[in-house]
Amino acid sequence: MQTIEYVTAANALSIIQSNQRVFIHGSACTPLFLLRELAKEAPRLQNVETVFITVQGDIVIDKPEYQNAFHINCLFVSASVREAVNSGRADFIPAFLSDIPDLFKKNVLPIDVAIVQVSPPDEHGYCTLGLSVDIARTAVNTAKYIIAQVNPNMPRTHGDGLLHVSHITKMVYHEEALPELDYASKTGAAEIQIGKYIAEMIDDGSTLQLGIGTIPDAVLKSLHNHKNLGLHTEMCSDGVIDLMEKDVINNKFKKIHPNKNVTSFAFGTKRLYSYVNDNPAFAFLDIDYVNDPHVIRRNNKVIAINSAIEVDITGQICADSIGTYQYSGIGGQMDFMRGAALSEGGKPIIALTSRTKKGISRITPHLKEGAGVVTTRGHIHYVVTEFGVAYLYGKNLRQRAKALIAIAHPDDRETLAKSCFERFKIFV
Repeated sequence: MQTIEYVTAANALSIIQSNQRVFIHGSACTPLFLLRELAKEAPRLQNVETVFITVQGDIVIDKPEYQNAFHINCLFVSASVREAVNSGRADFIPAFLSDIPDLFKKNVLPIDVAIVQVSPPDEHGYCTLGLSVDIARTAVNTAKYIIAQVNPNMPRTHGDGLLHVSHITKMVYHEEALPELDYASKTGAAEIQIGKYIAEMIDDGSTLQLGIGTIPDAVLKSLHNHKNLGLHTEMCSDGVIDLMEKDVINNKFKKIHPNKNVTSFAFGTKRLYSYVNDNPAFAFLDIDYVNDPHVIRRNNKVIAINSAIEVDITGQICADSIGTYQYSGIGGQMDFMRGAALSEGGKPIIALTSRTKKGISRITPHLKEGAGVVTTRGHIHYVVTEFGVAYLYGKNLRQRAKALIAIAHPDDRETLAKSCFERFKIFV
């Protein structure tokens, strides 16, 4: 086995210089220790651009006092950087998740240094990118230098995440708990009903794409009587475990990667992290493959389940902003909406509660001023709320309005109907 040399965080981070672009590993792999240490380097640095998708926890470098040293230019707006982006201290790059690796490979966003968090090296000297392969695979492939935080708590995963120690410029050993997220206790009656509606739409032998959140959790809990489901998803969460253990998810009939759960990253609780550790049933693959619509379509009966912030009565889906307030990003929604639509027997589904927690209708006459359209009305097929399913594909604008008003909250339907009449001159 190759001799492993660990250095201090200060030694490793000394590689980073002013005016460089630095990739930061994300999700459960967010290297929080190295980010805290990077903040200490601020006095010697200027205009270090950081790029990443979802990061978790307090990354420190987003604080106002560090804005001269670090410029955040994120490809997805997670809670950790939402305030910085919307206050003007950070920027957001809209991009399909499947396209982000090309931004690195084609030198649109060339990476000088990649900071990643990895599992410890095995007897052959191989670490893995752990729970988050996604865009990190291309980042480390293209970066001039790689700084790795080696954490014994990071699961060792199978797939595209292998990284030999000889390719790592500096290695820092630091043990810390990984970020966790659990939506199971937050699932309410509306989400449970949505889960039941969607479960009824899923045939045995279907291949699933779903993320994390109360609605995906509710869907998974409603699938225990299904048979021979597959998984090809950009991310997976705790909900898949019970279905795998009951042989509901077994990937038997997938056309590509049969008998394997295909994902790009995992995020959830320690139970999930332990379950995927050294588990050959999971293939953690590069996001430009997992999210490629032409790859997704190769499986039959792909069920893509995604959520939204609001949908207007013509079927435009806003999933990344609340008006001009940038809430998240484009992510992989369109990758899978299109891939599922192209799949034989596939169903692209947008699922959302009819109202926000503040009682505001999510089905609206028009999107808020400044809102971003993530899924266009040309790509929309199914919209599901706790009040039913609206099928919009091939429907004209008047038919769409009627269908969407029918699944809006009952107390909002009259107002929506008036807007519908003003716009389309029809009564609902």
